[in-house]
Order: sequence, then C-alpha cells, then structure tokens
Amino acid sequence: MNPFDRMQIFARVAELASFTQAAQVLGIPKANASLAVQQLEAQLGTRLLHRTTRRVQLTQDGQVYYERCKDLLADVEELQTLFTHPEGADLQGRVRIDMSTGIARQLVLPRLPELLQRHALLQVELSSTDRRVDLVREGFDCVIRVGPVAEPGLVARPLGVVRVATCASPGYLARKGTPRTLADLAQHELVHYVSTLGTRSAGFEVQDGDSPQFHPMDGRVTVNSAEAYLGACAAGLGLIQAPLLGVRELIDKGLLVEVLQDHPAPSMPVTLLYAHRRHLPQRVRVVMDWLAAVVQEHLQREAAAAAQQASLSIQ
Repeated sequence: MNPFDRMQIFARVAELASFTQAAQVLGIPKANASLAVQQLEAQLGTRLLHRTTRRVQLTQDGQVYYERCKDLLADVEELQTLFTHPEGADLQGRVRIDMSTGIARQLVLPRLPELLQRHALLQVELSSTDRRVDLVREGFDCVIRVGPVAEPGLVARPLGVVRVATCASPGYLARKGTPRTLADLAQHELVHYVSTLGTRSAGFEVQDGDSPQFHPMDGRVTVNSAEAYLGACAAGLGLIQAPLLGVRELIDKGLLVEVLQDHPAPSMPVTLLYAHRRHLPQRVRVVMDWLAAVVQEHLQREAAAAAQQASLSIQ
C-alpha cells in the first residue's frame, strides 16, 4: 500500500470517525483500514487517532496532520486531472484564508456568495483573528495583511493602501468637544490598542512630512482586540485610530464620527501573502485573484471618493 493510499484511508476514517464506515465507503476490509492507519502512525512517529470501543477521535497531532492531508490529497487529485479538465473546469477542494475582521465582514463575506455560486465544489475556510497567523505552519493558502509586512519566505502581492481614520462616538464628542488641532488632544482620551496587555501603546499617530510622529495621550482603557477597540470607541471611552476598512460601516450608521481629518495618520499598506510554490493549485490561484479584485475595487473606490472630497474642499 503506497503512502497516498494510507493518507486517503486515514482522512476518510477521520471524517467518518469510524474504521467500519470508512472501510465500507472505500470498499476495503476493516482490517486493511486499521493496518493502514497503524503504518501511517509508525511512519510519522506519533498517534493520530484515539481509539475506543465506542468512538474514534483525532489526537492533537492527528488534527494537524488531517488538515494538511486534505490539502495534499486535493492537490494530487488536481494534478492527476491537469490535462483532462480544461482551465475553466469547476474548482474542487478547500482554500484556507485569513484576514482582519473588518475586511472579512465588510468586503469579503458580502461578495463570497458570488464565488461559491460559480464553483459549487469549492470550500472556503475563512479565519479572522487579531493575531498574525503562521501561514505555513497553520496551513493557510493565503492571508491578507493590513500594515507593514516583514515575513521572509513569503510572496507579497501589494493590493493598495487604506486610509487611517481618527474616530469618536457622538456621545464622547458631545461631552468632551470635537478636537480640531493636535493641541486639542491634551483635553481628550485615547483608547489604547496593544497586541499584548501590559505593554504601552505608542500614542496618537500623525503623519509629519515623510515620517510618522507619536503624541502621548491619556486614556484609561487599553484593549487587545479589534472588536473591543471599536466597542470601546462606540461606548464613548475615547478616540481611536483605525483603518477606514474597519470603521466605514459605523461611520455611515452614525455610530462613530471621523475627526481631525486635517491631521491624518499614515496610510497602511494592504498585502496578499502566500507561500512560495512553483505551481499553485488552480483553486488557490482563482481564490487569490478574486480576493485581490474585491479588495482593490474597494480601495480604489475609497481613494476616488477621498480625492473628490479633497477637490470640493479646495473649491
């Protein structure tokens, strides 16, 4: 039995949580299914499945191996049909992607039905987290980053830049007044955002020529997640500075108000990252191109609106 056969048997056992059912689906004796998984575990040097008389369950290592196994099997299937299916044939398999909550909620998820309707056999796993996932170790096909990128070994595809907006809630502004100059910040509070609680935020950021400058600000609330950051601002706990992608919806609904537009923070780059592979699976290439088009279309629309607004203010 070759290694790919063992992987296919293991994947089916993991999906069905049963050696008996997996053997029936694959048309092989149950003993052969059990032996294949045992040989795979011996080859890898770790236990992949917890076995009891009532159930079969993945171990922690088994879960990691199963996730990577699914992708590899899908790649092999695509390779075997490379010359028998035209380029426009329906995509099959899973694509795992990661991005910020704002991009997911406001840009990607509303448009995702379009992609899935075109490709009925495509599966998308979308992660949205504040931490920077390890693209290779965690098995992501691509990620969208907002902000500086410094991850060696990955291919970076620039998508554009997003403006950073300074915002406050209407209630906060009614209570504290609307800041109009940087000097006014002395009478205001900042909701501090840090990736690790216990560290200090840099303060209020503003573009000064070619380099950013930071102004220390008071603030009694510090958070470490994007949702809490927006929630704290909406609750009137202080000013925030966030990519327009994440606050546009709240501004349009009147829950937040943009202030200090004459003193902007530096814009942030938006980048699509993926691991360097000589031949990307077609399903990954198609999804990446679709993601890039969705994000770039939005960024270009925002840039055009900002340019028009700036033109009107000059007149």
